[in-house]
Amino acid sequence: MALKPRILLVEDESGIADTLQYVLSTDGFAPVWCSTAEEAIRQFQTEPPALAVLDVGLPDMNGFELFRRLQALPGGNQVPMLFLTARSDEIDRVVGLELGADDYIAKPFSPRELVARVRTILRRSARPVVPAAAPAPVATPASAAPVFALDEERHQIRFYGRALELSRYEYGVLRLLVQKPGRVFTRDELLLQVWGGDNDSFDRTVDAHIKTLRAKLKTVAPTLEPIRTLRGTGYALNEELPATPA
Repeated sequence: MALKPRILLVEDESGIADTLQYVLSTDGFAPVWCSTAEEAIRQFQTEPPALAVLDVGLPDMNGFELFRRLQALPGGNQVPMLFLTARSDEIDRVVGLELGADDYIAKPFSPRELVARVRTILRRSARPVVPAAAPAPVATPASAAPVFALDEERHQIRFYGRALELSRYEYGVLRLLVQKPGRVFTRDELLLQVWGGDNDSFDRTVDAHIKTLRAKLKTVAPTLEPIRTLRGTGYALNEELPATPA
């Protein structure tokens, strides 16, 4: 018998937690409830879940900080995470997406809607980002060391020899760009190939991840612009990067 997907539920309101545990259990999942961030970290370290649902307003730690802590744990950046919060401001949603979260649901919400989103995220994350391809080309002259080095087995990308700390979606976006330097990817193409076509993601999701990618690339090469923006079209990897950072 197949094991039920383990869902880490981090929610300090017991009434909400009880309802979510019930609907998740009846829908074929194995929920593990934690009422505090510290307890969630311990549970995650014991066994990373298939997905984590994080309340932003926890008593001992902001949910966004908990997300960062979990992402830093072994295997953490491969676990899909969804924010659950009473906050409905757009800025909170954008912050969550910029961090690399998979989705964001504001209270009040339908428990069945949350379960449907959990299923969608798990289905999406189980698919390969793109079909298998030949070894990735790199934006560099043939005689120089690679500017970008893609290691698909480790889900790792190096930029001028330095490994980048990327979320799952940041890795997916940069992987596509690195594989085809100069090729312009529209937002719709990135949404389809990285996030999948059956979700509620939107253009700002792509823009937020491009923004965080650029910030991480700047820490390695502050004067360079590896990702080009083509206004009204999309994004492409710069084909004219120097062999060494300035």
